[in-house]
Order: sequence, then C-alpha cells, then structure tokens
Amino acid sequence: MKVLVIGPGGREHAIVRALSADPYVEQVHCAPGNAGIAQDVTVHALDAQNPEAVLALARELDSDLVVIGPEAPLAAGVADALLEANIPVFGPTRAAAQLEASKAFAKDVMAEAQVPTAMAKVAVNADEAAAALDSFGAPYVVKDDGLAAGKGVVVTEDRAAALEHAEACFALGGSVVIEEFLDGPEVSLFVICDGKHAVPLAPAQDFKRIFDNDQGPNTGGMGAYSPLEWLPDGFVDEVMERVAYPTLREMERRGTPFTGVLYCGLAVTRRGIRVIEFNARFGDPETQAVLARLKTPLGGVLLAAAKGQLDDAEQLRWSSQTAVDVVIAAENYPDTPVKGSAIAGLEAANALDGVHVMHAGTSINEEGDITVAGGRVLAVVGLGDDLAAAREKAYAGVAEISWPGAQSRSDIALKAANGEISLATEGQ
Repeated sequence: MKVLVIGPGGREHAIVRALSADPYVEQVHCAPGNAGIAQDVTVHALDAQNPEAVLALARELDSDLVVIGPEAPLAAGVADALLEANIPVFGPTRAAAQLEASKAFAKDVMAEAQVPTAMAKVAVNADEAAAALDSFGAPYVVKDDGLAAGKGVVVTEDRAAALEHAEACFALGGSVVIEEFLDGPEVSLFVICDGKHAVPLAPAQDFKRIFDNDQGPNTGGMGAYSPLEWLPDGFVDEVMERVAYPTLREMERRGTPFTGVLYCGLAVTRRGIRVIEFNARFGDPETQAVLARLKTPLGGVLLAAAKGQLDDAEQLRWSSQTAVDVVIAAENYPDTPVKGSAIAGLEAANALDGVHVMHAGTSINEEGDITVAGGRVLAVVGLGDDLAAAREKAYAGVAEISWPGAQSRSDIALKAANGEISLATEGQ
C-alpha cells in the first residue's frame, strides 16, 4: 500500500512514523512535511489547502490512501476532491468537517443528537456577547466560531478580557460561541469513523496553557500523556454510546456522513461527561503519545475507515507502556515565535532508550542545520513502564535539546503521576 500524508506538523510526523512501521505499507510520502519527516520519508513541496494540487500529487504517486492531518485542508475541501476522483481518503468532507470549522454547527448537531455538552449562546456583536457573558457568569468561556488552530478560546475570570476577545473576533468578521464553564479534568478521545461504524483509540490528556500550573495563554498544546489510569471503568464505552455514535447518526441523517477522526474533547464534570468541542482530525500533541503505544498496523485501520469497512478492520492492540510527550516551543510562542535558530541535541535525544523526537515547526537551512520554523517546534516522546518512568524519559530527551529561547513546561503529566487528579461527583 502507498500512503500520502498531508500536513506539516508533529501530528503528521507521528502518523508517518506509525505508517512506516506498518508491514503492509510499502511507501509513505508526506506533503509538505518538515525537516524531521524528511529524514524518514519522501516529502513534497505543496500547498496543502489546494485540492487540485493534492489530487495531482496523489495521482502522480499512485496513492492507495491519502491521510489528511490538519483542519485547514479539510475545511478547504481537499477530501472532496479526492473522493470525486475515487481515491480513498481518511478525513471528512468539507461539509462534515464543519463539526470543527464551526462551533455553532457542532452545537446544533449535538443538540439534535442529544449529546451532553455545555450550554452555549452564539453572539455576533458586543451587546449579544455581553448579555451571554452575564447569563453564564464567571469563569467566562469565549470561543471563536471558526478555525483558530487551538488558540481561539479564552477562559478567564475577567469579564473585560472575555469581551475583548469576542470583539477581536467580531472585528475580523467572525462570530463567537459563549459557553458555561465546565468543571473537572479534560480528556481527549480520538474515534476512528467510517460514516457508520466507529472504533475508539486510547484516551489522552493534553496541556493547553503555555506555562506550568496551567498559567498563561492558550496554545495548540504543550504536551500530553496516555493512557489515563484515573478514568473510571466504562468511560470509553459511555463516550461511544452517548457522544460518538449519536453524532455519527445525526451526521448521516443530514446527508454528510463523517469519515475520519472524530476528536472528542471532553470534560469529566460532577454532572457527568460533557463535550467541550469536536475536532475533525487527530489532535496535536495527543497523537504523538497515543500512536506511540499502538501495536496494530495503522494503515489497515485508516484504509478500512476510508472504504467504509471499519467493522472488518483488525482489532486494536496497545502496548502496556505509558507514553508522555513534552512540546518544546519557540521563544515568544504563542505570540510571534522567533524563528531561524539552529537546534542542537536532536541526535543525542533520539539515542536515549525509550525516547523519540517528533518534529513540528522545523526546516533545514542552507548549511544543512535543522532550524526553528514554527511556534511548537518539537515533541519529545518518552515510553516507560509507568507514568513516572515515561515522564523521566521524556524530560531526559528534552534536556538534550537546546536553542536560544526554547521553552517547555516542566509539569506535563505530573499531577497524574502524583495521584493528584480527582473526579468530582454530584453532591460533593
């Protein structure tokens, strides 16, 4: 099988790595890729949001499957162009990708499907936003209705800051979704879908704030770990029954069946499971941790989903080990990242036992050095027999890597390793 992966980041590097280990996959290509992906497979310069360009490359490579990583190509209709050409594609159509591209659309789907989620109101101007903020009270949750690469959400006790974020979205011609705040720890669950059938991957937890102790602005994610030993028994089954399958049935009823990854961002609240958001693709950096533990060949599972044959796919098998990944970001991220610095220590980190480095925002300069080319630059993955061991390995890898201004959190998965995550229950 020949597989083309679309995307430039850490999520795509993790997918490429898993596909490269699949004995049934003979070739893996990636476009546009990054410096790390280029060390593993052939990369192609490409505008990933250009459906015609992606289709032309897939035909040129005689691809048996195209896997679309980021959200922007999905919203641009890349999957639609491939489907029209009868090329199997893992990723939803533009219409189905509205589950991520529009928070308001997702809320409407959840309401129709009776999926548990936060109460919400859509606002298109400052007066509506102010009224919605006052109706829910603090903490205030304001979400850009469109795609924002994980950074369009503000959660704050400061009403003025919440209103300022809403007004910034309005100034760009957008709208916002204002929600009630959900208490309890957050969980990411990726669900592989073929339009009718669904298979869950292992749950993960990511860390969105830039600084330790969940301080500072939101980012695309500064690290993740999997599995989550603190989750109650039956958690995944409940998510499938109350969230994933009702959503799939509603999407099919609307004539826009969902094929690809339904990323369920969840809060485990005192009133039970609530959906924070849906994404229409693998999450970053959770993918780096989740796929590091997957033992089942990935290519066959993704192809079965693309062909509507997920019920016939091989049952998923997982390593007993725990995975932790720690993101190293550029100086001044998540504002305007400082780019261009050469990265030292990559070979030393990759040489450590149980450690591998996934590239995100990297490129190669004229001297042949791997350099900083984005906000989140690398994710260092550690695999260990338990969470403490996996953390130790991941941070040993982080310690080997350096460039001026590099920043990472020191507390990824620390509370879980210390047994400090508690699940609130009704009445406490």
